Amino acid sequence: MDLKEVLLVMEQLAPLSLAESWDNVGLLLEPSNSRPVKAILLTNDLTDAVMEEAEAMSCDLIISYHPPLFRPIKRLVQKDWKQRLAIRALEAGIAIFSPHTSWDSVKGGVNDWLVAGLGSGQMSVLSPAHGGASYSHKLEFAVKSAEELKAIIDELKACDGGTSLQYYVGRSYSSEIHVSMACSGSALTPSVQTLLRHNAATQSLSILNLGKPPLPGHGQGRLSVLDEPINIETAIQKMKSHLGLCHLRLALGSGKTLGSSVCTAAVCAGSGASVLNGVKADLYITGEMSHHEVLDAVAKGTSVILSDHSNSERGFLSVFRERLAVRLPDSVAVVVSRADRDPLQVV
Repeated sequence: MDLKEVLLVMEQLAPLSLAESWDNVGLLLEPSNSRPVKAILLTNDLTDAVMEEAEAMSCDLIISYHPPLFRPIKRLVQKDWKQRLAIRALEAGIAIFSPHTSWDSVKGGVNDWLVAGLGSGQMSVLSPAHGGASYSHKLEFAVKSAEELKAIIDELKACDGGTSLQYYVGRSYSSEIHVSMACSGSALTPSVQTLLRHNAATQSLSILNLGKPPLPGHGQGRLSVLDEPINIETAIQKMKSHLGLCHLRLALGSGKTLGSSVCTAAVCAGSGASVLNGVKADLYITGEMSHHEVLDAVAKGTSVILSDHSNSERGFLSVFRERLAVRLPDSVAVVVSRADRDPLQVV
């Protein structure tokens, strides 16, 4: 299967437009010796052990949840471990793709999987994602005649190619014709310049910013109002089972005990404090929070469960493997890494 075809399937499963603006997602490394994709390795992090695994299985594509290339690179040298891995991948002809926060945000993605460990509930998104709007601005103006309006519209279409203008004409009780026109960001400046050449439009012109529409079910973090409340001790056991872990870290909210009821839970995979901050819930579940962030939550009566960063994400790889495999030919093997693991362990 061609790499571009695999990437198209990845985009259908989790559009990269859902990723955070600061993130580095998508195809990060593309070898020059293009070859069919027959083996895909899924991993949470690309490490030396995972690269050895990829080489041993003659992998063609590594899908690494965390982007192994994140900050700008000025040189590729052996002394930096991430650069060394990139060099090895190129020499082996292995492409690298990272979905990261697009998987966090997408409906049915990492955060929905994480919160499902507690049981069913009424779900809402903590930080909703917004779609890319075709039109970013609205121009409102008035003209004195249909002839003047036609002249303006013809000029606008000529300067913009007629591809990003949308207008509505409404006649008021006066003799003026009122116009509301939506335009893209690239069309804003030439559109305004055109209108300024017409006196009536100039005198009545107003420019409004259009917000991007929210995408229901997509975004960072989840809040679940549980259908059946549980106590904290049960929540711990459920999350241990869900994440496949023997140990979790717990901070009890002020005045709470292991028997205290959990009716609402807020989750954010990875390092979730920035998303969870200020959210009213009985329980926070995330990978990691700083000492002072935990203290703030506890003081407000919210208990906190921490699993360590990648342990809050890794289990989703198996879920995604099934979703990806059914969309690819049987000739493409999709494998979850056995060498991938969180660097921290309880000793």
